[in-house]
Amino acid sequence: MNELAGKVALVTGGSRGIGSAIAQRLARDGAAVALTYTSAADKAQAVADQIEANGGRALVIKADNADADAVTNAVEQTVRELGRIDILVNNAGIFTGGPLEEMTVQQVDRTLAIDVRAVFLASQAAARHMTDGGRIINIGTSLAERVPGPGLTVYAMSKSALIGLTKGLARDLGPRGITATLVQAGPIDTDMNPADGPVADFLSGVTALGRFGTVDDIASTVVHLAGAGGRYTSGTAITVDGGFAA
Repeated sequence: MNELAGKVALVTGGSRGIGSAIAQRLARDGAAVALTYTSAADKAQAVADQIEANGGRALVIKADNADADAVTNAVEQTVRELGRIDILVNNAGIFTGGPLEEMTVQQVDRTLAIDVRAVFLASQAAARHMTDGGRIINIGTSLAERVPGPGLTVYAMSKSALIGLTKGLARDLGPRGITATLVQAGPIDTDMNPADGPVADFLSGVTALGRFGTVDDIASTVVHLAGAGGRYTSGTAITVDGGFAA
């Protein structure tokens, strides 16, 4: 498929898991793809090599979402080296969990910096370059709608902020023909949250389908939103969670 031919996408946190799947699916549909990583340079390069082996074009950028300048510089490098930016996928994030009473100010600040501030800054920077048809797609979690147990307050708080952020972006950028959407992921089988991990049985048990999803479930939704199918979808969240929040 070449629906995204001529388009340029930036996927933050694209070296593994959901981000890697999104980057490869966007490339498969014809987009040139830049992807950022924080420390796993080898994994990021492996994703880029796979894209290029399949005939695509990839750019690897080292950028820590905790660093405000690195976030905006990643957007500028994408435009400088790939010529433009049409699709921004704000995927990079961290999970912070534990007893409420033990959460430190440093943990809260770092979570908000990476999971919220970086999304705003990347979107702001990308919007300066996007034209009619641009797409901003944020990756969140269904924990913003349903918190099934203790120890998730900071993470749920940070991801809930993406709902308001996405709606605001949609209003600000809609007059220019740019959409903003949020994909809220449920239990997805990744190395950070494996389907055979210590909490897997519990998470599977509280989904309507009774199982984990795959990274391709999220990537498929992102590619739909990035293409023609997403041209009239904006300011909303699409939950891909097997009924976790039902």
